[in-house]
Amino acid sequence: MATEKRNNFVKAITGKSVDFRRWYTDVIFAAQLADYSPVKGCMVIRPYGYALWENMKMLLDVKIKETGHENAYFPLFVPESLLAKEAEHIEGFAPEVAWVTHAGEEKLEERLAIRPTSEAIIGSMYAKWIDSWRDLPVLINQWANVVRWEKVTRPFLRTTEFLWQEGHTVHRTEDDAEEETLKMLNVYKDFIENNLAVPVYIGKKTEREKFAGALRTYTLEALMSDGKALQAGTSHNLGQHFAKVFDITFQDMDGKRKFAWQTSWGVSTRLVGALIMTHGDDSGLILPPKVAPIQTIIVPILGKNGSDCVVEKKVSEIKKMLADTCRVKVDWRREHRVGWKFNEWELRGVPLRIEIGPKDIQKNQVVLVRRDTHEKEFIPINKLKSIITKTLTDIQTNLLERAVNFRDENTREASNFEELASVIDGKQGFVKAFWCGSEDCEVEIKEETMATIRCVPFGKERGKCVLCGKTGPMVYFAKAY
Repeated sequence: MATEKRNNFVKAITGKSVDFRRWYTDVIFAAQLADYSPVKGCMVIRPYGYALWENMKMLLDVKIKETGHENAYFPLFVPESLLAKEAEHIEGFAPEVAWVTHAGEEKLEERLAIRPTSEAIIGSMYAKWIDSWRDLPVLINQWANVVRWEKVTRPFLRTTEFLWQEGHTVHRTEDDAEEETLKMLNVYKDFIENNLAVPVYIGKKTEREKFAGALRTYTLEALMSDGKALQAGTSHNLGQHFAKVFDITFQDMDGKRKFAWQTSWGVSTRLVGALIMTHGDDSGLILPPKVAPIQTIIVPILGKNGSDCVVEKKVSEIKKMLADTCRVKVDWRREHRVGWKFNEWELRGVPLRIEIGPKDIQKNQVVLVRRDTHEKEFIPINKLKSIITKTLTDIQTNLLERAVNFRDENTREASNFEELASVIDGKQGFVKAFWCGSEDCEVEIKEETMATIRCVPFGKERGKCVLCGKTGPMVYFAKAY
């Protein structure tokens, strides 16, 4: 798209290579995904952004329910005494917790925390509901908002209030809990890769990086197009930690009373940020068809000499024809020129654009334009339905392949600290290297390079630690959001 043809809102987008951080926020505001709110650190998710989140939520909700989970809802407020029961948990969240101290003019007898996560409130309920092994497993998920008082915020990536889902399950044995934890990790992997077209590395977090109170934390790590990693989701085996705190016990088959085993897992609106940074370009968003609010936009090219009625009639017919094929919309606005509309829908990442005017109608065809490649084709109207179905699938596949290629090209190996530091400082991306397993080496590497261990993958590959030379597992290092 030639620069002179760009409209003002596209000109307002900073180039990705010029200032990636500015480009990211420019795209969010210009594409009308979100806006700043009067509350510092909070964002307003605008209709287009919320439609994107709703599509993501709908697809993931189906996958969660297919694994036997049910949705429920728990209170936003957590009594301080309940949250304080779990010292390690509250210590991990203490700087981020927001408190309610008054109801109207009256001071509360006990402060209420606005949930940073829901282990405490849910654990207290599970203690009431579970009595026997016959009550297990408990498989509950909730879609909710949480509040974490962040000092530095960015839309979708880190905000004071955000939307997410959090699964909380209870099991009879450690093996059952571990199976659940890994099952949901792979549900997330399938969802993120096959619906959002964002490839991820999966593995275990180090002890230093795991969730406060968890026995083990597993993570999904994606690579953004600026070379930084983004934690796309987590799944935690909580062990019996919270069960002991909140007295979640059951009578087992042998008649003995035992503490239950728990898991928790979640993804959030951070995934919207992952989409933007993985696929977007200098023209704005590029949305995977599976989650795009609008999959096909029809832009009528209205002519002269009374041809508008003919175009309007044909466009209405095409929209009706495509209604059961894709999420389709017609841009009927007359206050904007056609070129302006083309630029706007590119900015908003709509996967396909149909252009149709009087000359096209005479030839019984339309012009079909792909957002991912900008390829333009003339398509007979009688073949349009089948070609759109195939093209949307091709776009989804292409976006994932492009992202996989980018990640793989930017995943490098380091055999010593000098190589690790050089890659992190220059090319960034993921770095595969060996680590001895000690927190001392982990901390020193972070202090020297600003890179963290994103995950310990499930392979059994072992070698000499890049810092101390002792034997340990292969890990992925990266700078991260």
